Amino acid sequence: MPIHSGARIFVESLLREKVEVVFGYPGGKVIPLYDELYDAPIKHILVRHEQGAAHAADGYARSTGKVGVCIATSGPGATNLVTGLATAYMDSVPVVAFTGQAPTSLIGTDSFQEIDIRGITLPVTKHNYMVTNVKDLAKTIKEAFYIARTGRPGPVLVDLPVDVLKSHADFMYPQSVHLPGYQPTYEGNYMQIKLAAEAINTSQRPVIFAGGGVINSNASEELTNMAIKGRIPVVTSLMGLGAFPEDHELSLKMLGMHGTMYANYAISEADLIIGIGVRFDDRVTGKLETFAPYAKIIHIDIDPAEVNKNVKVDIPIVGNAKNVLDKLIPLIKTIERKEWLEKIKEWKRRFPLNYEYDDNSIKPQYLIEKLDELTDENTVIVTEVGQNQMWAAQYFRFSKPRSFITSGGLGTMGYGLPASMGVQVGNPDKTVINISGDGSFQMNLQELATISSNRLPVKIIILNNGTLGMVRQWQELFFDERYSGTILENPDFVKLAQAYGIKSLRIDQTNDVEMALKEVLNYDGPVLLDVIIPQDENVFPMVPEGASINEMLELKKKKREKEKQGEVA
Repeated sequence: MPIHSGARIFVESLLREKVEVVFGYPGGKVIPLYDELYDAPIKHILVRHEQGAAHAADGYARSTGKVGVCIATSGPGATNLVTGLATAYMDSVPVVAFTGQAPTSLIGTDSFQEIDIRGITLPVTKHNYMVTNVKDLAKTIKEAFYIARTGRPGPVLVDLPVDVLKSHADFMYPQSVHLPGYQPTYEGNYMQIKLAAEAINTSQRPVIFAGGGVINSNASEELTNMAIKGRIPVVTSLMGLGAFPEDHELSLKMLGMHGTMYANYAISEADLIIGIGVRFDDRVTGKLETFAPYAKIIHIDIDPAEVNKNVKVDIPIVGNAKNVLDKLIPLIKTIERKEWLEKIKEWKRRFPLNYEYDDNSIKPQYLIEKLDELTDENTVIVTEVGQNQMWAAQYFRFSKPRSFITSGGLGTMGYGLPASMGVQVGNPDKTVINISGDGSFQMNLQELATISSNRLPVKIIILNNGTLGMVRQWQELFFDERYSGTILENPDFVKLAQAYGIKSLRIDQTNDVEMALKEVLNYDGPVLLDVIIPQDENVFPMVPEGASINEMLELKKKKREKEKQGEVA
């Protein structure tokens, strides 16, 4: 049995977990660890800010299904990870974060760069550890990876005092994990599954509501088979985009605040909702008291804490979505449901997504549509948060799981650019496109340096309207157009990217969109496209806060209101 330092045990443990890449930023308390990484067959991506490391590990994990790993030193290095960990926690992403810590002898003395990162991250991690004895290090790392990837995935933090990294111990990596208090349920109760099948087979107006849990459990194929066999239309949450092919006739695209009108109408008139891997969060349900008033609800989820949390569930099934669907599908009968599907078809015809095309100014919806036309299924879209995120969700057609990467639950501005790095590292053969707003982009733009130095061929498209668009939209609609604090004075993004050695270009005419996108997509390397769009372009439809999801503001309705006020000719 070899005797290793704690730092060497760290590296050997990561190799046992088949870790190929880590995202990090060194500091005083993790120098021993970095010294061991220097010779290790593990790729290290040096980010320019620890928040970028957490988001990159998150993007890597979401797009590959593997565990993402990030490293930071103690004190501010560790606290800079917190937003990234919270982002991963809200969206159930498997990330293991390692932080440096003051020596065990100084913990509690307010020593230099000492911080209680365990206490700070307790609410935003699935579990966290501090290793105070080098003999526990390998076992702790084994448990951290196991907890991160099993059950409902999530981030785990391991805090490493520097003296533990320098101490020595016998190294033997555990073959298994024994955690009596942690026993995720995977199979689902068969009697409940039979009840669900009976409810589906007797339903006249069923709708499947698919979320990120479908993608996490690799159940997209099963979901598609179930929908087709049962002739059941499918809506998705933001996190569920790509779980069901959006070019399929049964797809109603996204539900909720900025979902399609036909998805919201279908849920509102359904007599049965089959929620799979979803949280029923407020952006989806709208006013809870009026959500799906005629429907029984089946809820399939691996986390029992989510069942009956936001909506009353009639048939709960706790288990892995893939396992449950495998048992459920054989029990489902093929029923044509012509009347229900005809009604939905009519809603699609009457209430499509729409915007006002303009020859002179570039409409972001048009650009997304054109991007959809010019790319193939080997493309991954990574967004920031805000209008850019919603336009991408609405107008790009996602046909595959893990093709849309975004911060859903926490809504983290500044997520997209560093997450794009992680996606590109994990998927070197795919076209990775970061769709950004000018506000979000500036929150982590220092990662242009990481992209440039690693020659990551990320395509960055900034929808530049010189404002914090989504906040401005709310101010326009609900705060009497008082644009407090939302108008931005931006740097020249083209020159900025060029300063980092990144090819860049700018367009402001609709006729230039297709040519510019082709140039971006065909360029063999990182590239930034600055797209000037109208400042007052809004995202429609929209469910106002506190309204029912079938009470939507739509483009035509908004235009009519302005016409009445004489603002539109």
